[in-house]
Amino acid sequence: MDKKPKALFALLLLCLATGTAAQQRTELLLDKGWKFTRQDAPGSEVPGHDDSAWQAVTLPHDWAIYGPFDVANDLQNVAITQDGQTEAMTHAGRTGGLPFVGCGWYRRALDSIPGLRPGRHAVLTFDGAMSHARVYVNGHQAVYWPYGYNSFHTDITPLVKPGQPVTLAVRLENLPESSRWYPGAGLYRNVHLTVADEVRVATWGTQVTTPVVEKDFARVEVKTTLLFPAQTAPGTIRVRTVLKDPQGRTVAEGTKTLSARDGGTLRQEFFVDNPRLWTCQAPALYHAESQVYAGGRHTDTYHTRFGIRSIEVVRGKGFYLNGERVTFRGVCNHHDLGPLGAAVNDAAIRRQIRLLQGMGCNAIRTAHNIPAPELVAACDEMGMMLMVESFDEWKVPKMKNGYNLHFDEWVEKDVRNLVERYRNSPSVMFWSSGNEIPEQIIAGGARRSQYVQDLFHKYDPTRPCTQGISYPQAFGNNYAALQDVPGVNYATPHYRDFHDKLPQDVLLGTETASTFSSRGVYKFPVERRLMATYDDHQCSSYDVEHAGWSDLPEDNFIQYEELPYDMGEFVWTGFDYLGEPTPYYGHWPSHSSMFGIFDLAGLPKDRYYLYRSVWKPEEETLHILPHWNWEGHEGDTIPVFVYTNYPTVELFINGKSQGKRTKDTTVTLANSSDEESTRTLKRLKRYRLMWMDTRYEPGTVKAVAYDKDGNRKAEVEVRTAGRPHRLELVPDRRVLAADGKDLCFVTVRVVDKDGNLCPNAQLQVNYKVKGAGTYRAGANGDPTCVAPFHLPRMTLFNGMMTAIVQSKESPGGIVLEATAKGLPRARLAIESR
Repeated sequence: MDKKPKALFALLLLCLATGTAAQQRTELLLDKGWKFTRQDAPGSEVPGHDDSAWQAVTLPHDWAIYGPFDVANDLQNVAITQDGQTEAMTHAGRTGGLPFVGCGWYRRALDSIPGLRPGRHAVLTFDGAMSHARVYVNGHQAVYWPYGYNSFHTDITPLVKPGQPVTLAVRLENLPESSRWYPGAGLYRNVHLTVADEVRVATWGTQVTTPVVEKDFARVEVKTTLLFPAQTAPGTIRVRTVLKDPQGRTVAEGTKTLSARDGGTLRQEFFVDNPRLWTCQAPALYHAESQVYAGGRHTDTYHTRFGIRSIEVVRGKGFYLNGERVTFRGVCNHHDLGPLGAAVNDAAIRRQIRLLQGMGCNAIRTAHNIPAPELVAACDEMGMMLMVESFDEWKVPKMKNGYNLHFDEWVEKDVRNLVERYRNSPSVMFWSSGNEIPEQIIAGGARRSQYVQDLFHKYDPTRPCTQGISYPQAFGNNYAALQDVPGVNYATPHYRDFHDKLPQDVLLGTETASTFSSRGVYKFPVERRLMATYDDHQCSSYDVEHAGWSDLPEDNFIQYEELPYDMGEFVWTGFDYLGEPTPYYGHWPSHSSMFGIFDLAGLPKDRYYLYRSVWKPEEETLHILPHWNWEGHEGDTIPVFVYTNYPTVELFINGKSQGKRTKDTTVTLANSSDEESTRTLKRLKRYRLMWMDTRYEPGTVKAVAYDKDGNRKAEVEVRTAGRPHRLELVPDRRVLAADGKDLCFVTVRVVDKDGNLCPNAQLQVNYKVKGAGTYRAGANGDPTCVAPFHLPRMTLFNGMMTAIVQSKESPGGIVLEATAKGLPRARLAIESR
């Protein structure tokens, strides 16, 4: 046979193979072609309904993030009992001041469902829909799912016909007083359409576990739940499972036939030699390919990603990953992405993870709700551990229209979907059954807690369950004693007392700190204050102010450094978020939090460097605060703090030494717990270096760092900035994917002629984007700024903001132009491929 027939024959085989695979399972992302309206129009589910005047949108879509901000959007007259309030008061901005309450409709038309024919099924999967989703197919309700944070799926085969047009319609409704933070609105997560054979793996139907992990081998168990017609004999169905390593090489495989005794779930066991373990430093990911055959016919191929790793909670010692003790250096994060709102975006999520890892963070608690699949997948790939949280309330309400309305009917359905969706993700270390649940202190509350925890064990017996416990009484009434891992929200002065009452001999700081700060804002005198408020609605970035129920970073560092049973912490919060503008209850226009280590624009506050100095001591940190532009305060006392991983620093102002400071390692948990120590900031002296009596004079502040042997190791300077001279545009990346979704986050700074940040500049900047990109949104980190995020203009907050550029679907060059009055035009060129 000559070469040309051979090539044609090979091409024919390839086409046959591709065609066979395409007939097994097809998946379509339904992101484009949607129409949207905020009108609750009767008949919107009917195929012939006139939606020509509706807005064309692409998913994910958050209808409320575009504003406008308004105090009337979310006024709540409530008593926040978990914040210590005993009487109802008016709260403005508690959910961000954005118009998320009310109804919205989405519609999408399909000419037909690709690949659908007799003997095949079509399944719709929603990653999340906010909220009370009613999904209609060709005018008929296919599914209702009230909880807006959960994924759900429905088989729509009975409602469609092969080759025929299909109309999808989704009605969503957000009730007033249903959330304690900004929840977002609409189809804010992705929607998928899957077509597969009637003999197939169920949606989220595999469970891969690694019950034995040794250095030279691992035992891997795979459970595969199958769907098939009732008349199909189980003995005619077999599954061939192939395990592949991170390089795609086959490391184990096996075939097994389903028996009538299997109950539709086939169990297989494999051994992998010399496994690469999933760790935070090297998150190795394996792959299981499940090939389904019925009567010799290949009907389905299903792919599952997993990691090989072991987790263990050891009494009195803490948490072990792959046999090594790990301290959780974690943060709590709400799901909104700042100026992008709740609409999920992979680039934005991965940027947040990179920023957190840059300060040594190794874990995220998804407070207080089920996360998006994109976050879990990114954590799997990037080595970030997860505590996946489920609910903020059960049957006893915090909010009038919260989850309490659905608990009895829906809690098991929601737990099952949550666990089945994410049980194969190696980054998931814990399930959290709830946050500050009122049942902690009511009769029968412990039984209800045990019930919910048992649901998690029912669907995943391999991971421990925890929750954020906030009432001290819960440590004396058996409530905390029933948890796999007792989680403590705040209450650090009581850790040792709580531990004495716990049979588990471990505890975990599920929510810590709640320290307030506004980036670049400094208040005087510098002293520890609870719930401090000011006329400008900001908080001090000296990092000495916190909520009435909480504390400062050092109050938590010292706990898990000295208490062997303390497993670590999850700081409230990694990033500022929309809503909960504590301590400014009812102080409009305050509409976003000030708890974050990063502000709403994703810019680091001073506190970032404090955490980095403790959480990432192997890398250099040397940071001076505050800025040194205090015109009109010449001769006044302006304290200077230095955050560093080095033990000793000498401070200079205009070349004159202000003395050396060395971290005080004689400070302990025991000798710094009294009121006088708290007042004098004694515990802080173990972790930060403070010059409390320095006086302001324009010029240069320099910090020189020394190691433990007195060797000079590093230095950094902060200079008094002159007049604004130009804009700097600093991108987080210079090459984007030409997929219409990728994002470049550009840090915008105004600097003087010498390149020093102008820390008091509040200039408006206008933007234009040319070429293969668009202006997506911007944020300045000011919790009182009510300028719309999506408009291409915004005022800098203390000299900085973030502008976000989005790629188009066509490759090419992208140019961002920024202008401000009195300054030359700034240009940034990036590329979309």
